[in-house]
Amino acid sequence: MSSKFFLMALATFFSFAQVVIEANSWWSLGMNNPVQMSEVYIIGAQPLCSQLAGLSQGQKKLCHLYQDHMQYIGEGAKTGIKECQYQFRHRRWNCSTVDNTSVFGRVMQIGSRETAFTYAVSAAGVVNAMSRACREGELSTCGCSRAARPKDLPRDWLWGGCGDNIDYGYRFAKEFVDARERERIHAKGSYESARILMNLHNNEAGRRTVYNLADVACKCHGVSGSCSLKTCWLQLADFRKVGDALKEKYDSAAAMRLNSRGKLVQVNSRFNTPTTHDLVYIDPSPDYCVRNESTGSLGTQGRLCNKTSEGMDGCELMCCGRGYDQFKTVQTERCHCKFHWCCYVKCKKCTEIVDQFVCK
Repeated sequence: MSSKFFLMALATFFSFAQVVIEANSWWSLGMNNPVQMSEVYIIGAQPLCSQLAGLSQGQKKLCHLYQDHMQYIGEGAKTGIKECQYQFRHRRWNCSTVDNTSVFGRVMQIGSRETAFTYAVSAAGVVNAMSRACREGELSTCGCSRAARPKDLPRDWLWGGCGDNIDYGYRFAKEFVDARERERIHAKGSYESARILMNLHNNEAGRRTVYNLADVACKCHGVSGSCSLKTCWLQLADFRKVGDALKEKYDSAAAMRLNSRGKLVQVNSRFNTPTTHDLVYIDPSPDYCVRNESTGSLGTQGRLCNKTSEGMDGCELMCCGRGYDQFKTVQTERCHCKFHWCCYVKCKKCTEIVDQFVCK
């Protein structure tokens, strides 16, 4: 009897440990984390990688090999989290972070549209941060972009300067971010295997969005700004543009399922097959209206809403028909600003009482 009880307890422990492991994520590098402390970057300081929560075994190996890269992995994660919160600021699910290890909590265990966007935008954030770090000379294994001269660039314009190294950023982001998914082994045809395929697809969509939005930037040279000569280079797009593009892909994301061969196929075959640039999901979104510990939904109670809007930020949709409370608040802002010679701007402070509306 005691041995049977021991085996049951052991099985429970391992299943709990698996849940804890799955709950942790490399996204935690974008939160309060040792990776953001400059003092940990001491030559030969091996403890750094062991201090970082949420890394898979493959990611830890990459950490040991490329310790100077980890700060920028963290910056990329932080950029992705902030952009996610901006894009969903007026939605019922607003990309809230719940802790420093799982970051987004249990809601990421559901293969929903929101999960698809989060994987894509965080992978994009890493490409963005790594590419720029190369250009700025922060990493020992890369430098300025070596991208080929565009064929449509005018012949008398110079191709040079120091461009963002998007090729390196893309390759390293793919190796690091995808490592966790590629290490996981599940039975063919299982739900877990479908999630792995979904995650890998959306990671790639995020990386390709950054890659495809990069464009040529140029600087004029010449007497008195005559622009008789131009030097051009490859430059990343502003990350807000990446976020906007991924948000559009979120709105048109494709519902997928596993077929008998263990491949993801569209639920509705009448629609166009999603490309590597599109987002895909395998689960319907949970109900974000009410708090639910099992799904990780935080609900919308207490959220600010816009009484006059008919969109998702409007009180009717945001509050899910529960109604809202109204209260007054005092807002202070700069006003009546004047430029004084030379050279500063002086403003007054204005206060006003405004109505605000909060979901019940």
